[in-house]
Amino acid sequence: MATSGKKSALFVCLGNICRSPIAEAVFRKMAADAGVVEKWVIDSGATSDWNIGSSPDARGVACLRKHGVETSHRARQVTNDDFMTFEYILCMDESNLSELNRRANLVKNAVAKVELLGSYDPKKQRIIEDPYYGSDEDFEKVYEQCVRCCKAFLEKNS
Repeated sequence: MATSGKKSALFVCLGNICRSPIAEAVFRKMAADAGVVEKWVIDSGATSDWNIGSSPDARGVACLRKHGVETSHRARQVTNDDFMTFEYILCMDESNLSELNRRANLVKNAVAKVELLGSYDPKKQRIIEDPYYGSDEDFEKVYEQCVRCCKAFLEKNS
């Protein structure tokens, strides 16, 4: 568990500009709406170093705003410390999962539970596909999957 004594979740995708910032923002709003956001450390990160410091994809930001969700996240890469301080690391696809598990095995005091965010989906859509090369509809699908998964994850952890 995070050293602060709070529950903690890190949402991860390849570049930290599409899927994981959407998941982070959705979960933060759900936790706020449920009155428990102060009990959580919530962040997102990337397995790659491609977009460090970048804002989320404009299409993702527009999708979030359409649903009344804001984000001010800047992309960052997952660090070794993340495996020691986050209770949950929730990723979007099998490639993220294998990379995070590989990295976790190199961290001596890793405590994070690395899982697919989609494993919480009541509709059983385990993979949240990267919308980067897609359309606005693909971002909307990511948003809807994140809503379902984050709701189930929050319910399980409240």
